[in-house]
Amino acid sequence: MNYFILDEYDVIVVGAGHAGCEAGLAAARMGCKTLVLSINLEAVAMMACNPSIGGTGKGHLVREIDALGGEMGINIDKAFIQSRMLNTAKGPAVHSLRAQADKARYHAEMKKTLENQENLDLKQGEVVDLIIENDRAAGVILKTGAAYRARAVILATGTFLKGKIFIGEWSYQSGPNGLSPSVELAENLKRCGLSLRRFKTGTPARALGRTLDYSKMIEQPGDEKIVPFSFMNDELKIEQVSCWLTYTNEETHRVIRENFSRSALFGGQIEGVGPRYCPSIEDKVYRFADKERHQIFIEPEGLSTDEVYIQGMSSSMPEDVQIAFYKTIAGLENLKIVRPAYAIEYDCINPQELQMTLEHRKIENLYCAGQFNGSSGYEEAAAQGLMAGINAALKLAGKEPFILDRSEAYIGVLIDDLVTKGTNEPYRIMTSRAEYRLLLRQDNADLRLTEKAYRIGLATEERYRKFLKKREKVDQELKRLMSTYAHPGEANALLEKYGSAPLQSKTSLAELIKRPELNYEILAEIDPGRPALSGHEITQLEVSIKYQGYITKQLQQVERFKKLENRKLPPDFDYGEVEGLRIEARQKLNQLKPVSVGQASRISGVSPADINVLLIHLEKRRRRSE
Repeated sequence: MNYFILDEYDVIVVGAGHAGCEAGLAAARMGCKTLVLSINLEAVAMMACNPSIGGTGKGHLVREIDALGGEMGINIDKAFIQSRMLNTAKGPAVHSLRAQADKARYHAEMKKTLENQENLDLKQGEVVDLIIENDRAAGVILKTGAAYRARAVILATGTFLKGKIFIGEWSYQSGPNGLSPSVELAENLKRCGLSLRRFKTGTPARALGRTLDYSKMIEQPGDEKIVPFSFMNDELKIEQVSCWLTYTNEETHRVIRENFSRSALFGGQIEGVGPRYCPSIEDKVYRFADKERHQIFIEPEGLSTDEVYIQGMSSSMPEDVQIAFYKTIAGLENLKIVRPAYAIEYDCINPQELQMTLEHRKIENLYCAGQFNGSSGYEEAAAQGLMAGINAALKLAGKEPFILDRSEAYIGVLIDDLVTKGTNEPYRIMTSRAEYRLLLRQDNADLRLTEKAYRIGLATEERYRKFLKKREKVDQELKRLMSTYAHPGEANALLEKYGSAPLQSKTSLAELIKRPELNYEILAEIDPGRPALSGHEITQLEVSIKYQGYITKQLQQVERFKKLENRKLPPDFDYGEVEGLRIEARQKLNQLKPVSVGQASRISGVSPADINVLLIHLEKRRRRSE
C-alpha cells in the first residue's frame, strides 16, 4: 500500500493497554526514542474487565514489575480505593495483594505518566500493517497512510485484533468497551508470516450501585493496615470503599439452564477458546451442575461513577436473559444494568513462535507482548510488556538479553510457560505454577530483581538506593535479633498472654519469632531498643526467620535446577543429528530451539529419556572439541 513516512523511532509499540504502557515506558527509560500508538487514547491502560489489580499469583507479578522499575505498582498505589491481602491464613508464599481501582483515575494517571515521559511520544492512530525489510521489522503503517520507521516494533494489541463481541444471538465487530477493533492489521500480520488463532474472554454486566440492596449482602471491607504495591511507598492511607458478597441460587441456575440455547457460548457462534480459570456464569452452571450457589462480588468501579462491576458473572447471554438471572440474586432484585455482559473473540499468536526475549523467531526485531501472546489478565500483560520493552532496548544497544528464569521470578515462570509449553487457552498465572514459590514471594521481589534492573539501566538511582538501605536494615536487624536474648522473668508474662510456652532459659528473639503464635511486632514490648522498620522490612524479616529451614531446602533445589539451565544449547543446533532421540523430540526441539537443557526438559513431547540422550551427546561433543 502507499504510505508516507512521518518520523523515525528506535522502538514503536502498537497498543497502549497494560502491556503497551510498560513496554513503551521501559524502552524510553532505557534511552530509546519511543512511540506508543493507541487505536484510541481513551484505551490507555484501560481496565476493560475487572476494576482491580493483583490477586493470587497476579500480585506477585505486580510486585516484580515494580521491583524492575515498571509502572503498574506505582500507578495502582495512586488510584486504588480498597486494598486487601489475600490468603493470609496460609503461608507467605501464597500471600497476594489485591487492590480495587478507580478505573478512570488509573487510566488518567497512566496516560499522564506516558505523556510526561522523556523519549516517549504517545499518539492516537490505528496501525494496519508492518514494514518488513529482509525479515526484519522496520516500522508501521497507519490507516491514514502515515507511516513511522523503527529499529524495533512491539505488538501489544490486546483483545482489539479482529475483535468480535457476542451478546446472545447477536454479534458484531468491536474492540472492548465499544471501541473500534483492529481488523486490517490481523490480515496483514498473517501475510507477514504470523500464524494467528482465536481466543475468547468475557466480562460481566455493570449496574448502577444505587439500585442494589446492600443490606442483603455481606460487606467486604479493605484491610485496616494498607500494604502498598510499590516498594517506593512505605505506607498509604486513604478512606477505603467496601465491596460486597452475594450468591447465585437455584432460581438463578434455572433461568440460565432454560436459556442455554440462547447463549453464544453454547449456540455455536463462538469459535475461540475461553479461559479455564475465569468461566462465564453459564459455563459454571453447566460444568458444576452439583453446586447450589456461586460467589458474586459487587465491586465499585470508581469514586466518580455509580457503576459497579458484578464479579463472577461474565456471560454471553442476550440482555433479556441477563436481566432475568441477575434479578434472582439477593440484593440485585431491582438492579439497573448500564452495560450488558458480553463475550469477545480476538486474534492472537501461538507464543511458541517467540524466543525467551519475546522476539519473534522469524521476524527479527519484532517483539510481542500481552494478550496477543495468548495470556489473560492485566498483570500478565504488563509483565510481558515490560520484558519486551527491556529486551528491545538492550538489543538495539548491542547488549545481552535480559531473561529471568523460573527460579528468579514469576515473570520467568510466565514467559517460560508460554514460550516453552505454549497454551491452548488464555493463560493465567497462579502460585501453583511456580516450583520455587517460597523463594518467589511478593515481599522479596525487590531483593530478587531491583539490582538486576539497575544494572540494565531501568531501575532509577532513587529506587536502587532505597533497596540497598532496606536490605542493609533487614540484614542488621536479623543479626541483632539472633544475638539479643529474652529472659524468662521479662518475657513469660507476654508469652502467656499469646498462649506461647514459657521460657526455661534465655532465648534469642529470633527463636521466639519462629513460634507460629508470635511475630516481630508482638515482641516490641520486651524489645524496647529496636530500630524503626517499614512494613515491607518487617514482613521480609519475619518470613526469612520463620521459614529459614524451608528456604534453605528450596535454595538447594534451585542449585540443581541451575545446572540444567546453565547447560546452554547453540541456536543453530540440529537435533536431527542426535542418535537415540525420538522423532517427536527431534521435531519439537528443532521447532523451538531451546536456549538450555533446562528449557528443553520442559518442552511437551520431550521425555526425561530424551534429555539423558541429549546430555550424553553434548558430553561427547565437548570431548571431541578438546
